[in-house]
Amino acid sequence: MPRSLSVAAIQMISSAYLEGNLETARRLVGEAAKAGAKVITLPEYFCLMGLNDTDKVKVREAFGSGPIQSAMQELAHQHQIYLFAGTIPLEASDQHKVLNTTLVFNPQGICTARYDKMHLFGFQTEKERYQESETIEAGNQISTVRIHDQDEDWVFGLSICYDLRFPELYRQHETVDCQVIPAAFTHTTGKDHWEILLRARAIENQCYFLASAQGGLHQNQRQTWGQSMLIDPWGHIIQELPSGEGFVIGQVQKETLEGVRSKLPALKHRKLS
Repeated sequence: MPRSLSVAAIQMISSAYLEGNLETARRLVGEAAKAGAKVITLPEYFCLMGLNDTDKVKVREAFGSGPIQSAMQELAHQHQIYLFAGTIPLEASDQHKVLNTTLVFNPQGICTARYDKMHLFGFQTEKERYQESETIEAGNQISTVRIHDQDEDWVFGLSICYDLRFPELYRQHETVDCQVIPAAFTHTTGKDHWEILLRARAIENQCYFLASAQGGLHQNQRQTWGQSMLIDPWGHIIQELPSGEGFVIGQVQKETLEGVRSKLPALKHRKLS
């Protein structure tokens, strides 16, 4: 019997309206679950891409309480899936900021893992400026989550968007089967760096990468790159969605992981930790 697990990454073009985004998330997660996915991830900022950077502060929630988290709990339970809830704005120590947080909900709707985004995006040209540190407080703890499905255990790593540029973060994780990364890469950086960074991280860590992205022109006129994808441990793209709303779906397989790691045991050859 194949030792595999069906996973999916949702791609959205989130707006400045929370309820509308939640409805879109419900619909797309439902479609992915109907297609057979047992693990589903939403993109970064799935619940809100505000007209202003401070808009997310207005909808921030206390950990464990709030309409966004309640909606995600219900969604995971309804479809009996493991739901990686993109990023949710949670309360930070600074009342003018949020923690940009991935929460993982199991099929019972219970939150089993949390990761607060560590690396905060900063980018500036004559036409674009992004400075996440102005409204986001950085996290300081790495996180993984174990999933049990059909007598098989799977380890998933958590990271978010800009974290992708910091390979040392992934080296701090235990050996994982799949890294899940919700993102909202800009079109400017995404067209040159998104795919190559994802494939490099998959190759050097010999694991699957499930990347869930924002993918289009948003109400606030921000253009995100898209290209949600599932990548195997050899760096091959299993499936991708260039732009627009939808999802990618595929299998992560123990045999593939073990085959790559036995033929090229690079993780065992490491000299530096």
